Amino acid sequence: MNTTNLLLKERHAFIRQRLLADGRVLALDLAQQLNVSEDTIRRDLRDLAAAGLCTRVYGGALPLPPAAGPLAERRAQAPERKAQLARAAVSLVTAGNVLFIDAGSTNLEIAAALPELPLTVVTNAAAVALALQERPAIELIMIGGRVDRRSGANLGAAALRDAERMRPDIFFLGGCGVDATAGVTCFNYEEAEFKRSLAAVSKTVLVAATSEKFGTAATYAVLPAAHLTHLVLESDTDSSQAGEFARQGVQLLYADADYLKAQP
Repeated sequence: MNTTNLLLKERHAFIRQRLLADGRVLALDLAQQLNVSEDTIRRDLRDLAAAGLCTRVYGGALPLPPAAGPLAERRAQAPERKAQLARAAVSLVTAGNVLFIDAGSTNLEIAAALPELPLTVVTNAAAVALALQERPAIELIMIGGRVDRRSGANLGAAALRDAERMRPDIFFLGGCGVDATAGVTCFNYEEAEFKRSLAAVSKTVLVAATSEKFGTAATYAVLPAAHLTHLVLESDTDSSQAGEFARQGVQLLYADADYLKAQP
């Protein structure tokens, strides 16, 4: 038996166990725990990331977010929890706002939760547009482009050109992973590019994240944590990680089944 390979497998198994238990790992801590060099750990993290088992970030690694399945499948997952997040998110909406609602199952709940006010809603998601088409107080604008069936979003060059003309008051941004170190991330390169373009021209950028996505990172960076203005979280979200966002100037909103509370 090759002892080197055995040690490599043992290290990889240990790192994956620590990721599962702690939600993140640091190269320095792992090197001390395993009595190896940081260079060795960095190579291990590169190998694990290449195998799709984690995402590397500065100084260590994060677990991957839950796999992004088809929209119909995601809509059936934790609908009441997403509805609670949506009710907190729309508390920022006021009459006359121009809103951009990104694709995603939580953002679809945000569309459904919009108050009965005169609003302009722009979206690149057919499901969001369908949810709002019978709301007479809402002026609805649909962004065109190639339809990405997995995300439910219109993407590509045409969508980017349309997005450049927008100046939303609030951008309800959908993210696959949300972490104070990695920022907001997603699995699709074109989608990340589109989201970055909208975030750059929006007055307020808000992400509503279920606990499964919080503290994880997907493949492509959308924007750093400090570029968010608001983050909506579930009431049982890890407070230490949430505090990292607050320290970067992000306003935190918490959703609860019976009430909403804001934390500065």
